[in-house]
Amino acid sequence: MDWVARAESLLYDGEAIEADVRLDRGGVVVTSHRVLVFTPDREGPNYRQVDRPNVEGVDATTSGDWSFLELGVKALVVGIVLVAAGMTVSLDSLVGNVSLDSGGAASAVGIGGMLGMLQTMLTLMAQLDDLMRLFGGLALAFAAVVLGVYLWSRDRLLVVRVAGDDDIELAAPDDESVVERIEAAIVPETPTSDAEETAQPPSDDPLP
Repeated sequence: MDWVARAESLLYDGEAIEADVRLDRGGVVVTSHRVLVFTPDREGPNYRQVDRPNVEGVDATTSGDWSFLELGVKALVVGIVLVAAGMTVSLDSLVGNVSLDSGGAASAVGIGGMLGMLQTMLTLMAQLDDLMRLFGGLALAFAAVVLGVYLWSRDRLLVVRVAGDDDIELAAPDDESVVERIEAAIVPETPTSDAEETAQPPSDDPLP
């Protein structure tokens, strides 16, 4: 149902529509007393009304799923740290040439198994820099995917700022003039009074 077109049925006695703007499935109707906002494509109520003195203004902004942004930034930091550490530290040159193989002497005293385990650990340490670069690259690739999803999930929103209550969000068009039209209808410029226009600077004559 197109409630923007049927907004007259929601008016009070003596209330009149001054402006109405359609935005996708919803829209904004500015009356002489209130601002009626229809948001059937958003979560929560399909309709909210705000007295005009409580409307502080209208803004156009963008919004996305912050969980994707947080996860993507964390993965990006981890990936950069791992790749930088893998490129900086060369464990292969430190432990790659170390050999704990003592032949039959170690077996004779019963420590051959322990030395074998230590040799395996040293071999793994020698490959640790390669593993850091590998997992760092995977983390960077994961970060790129997650940040791409975040950018894809961003929506352009029109936000009606409400004093003392939650702001109202609805899908906004790319046309910036729409925002200006709504704000001009909600918060019209204060007209200059005739007395201010015709006011003349005080005379130098000291006599009344």
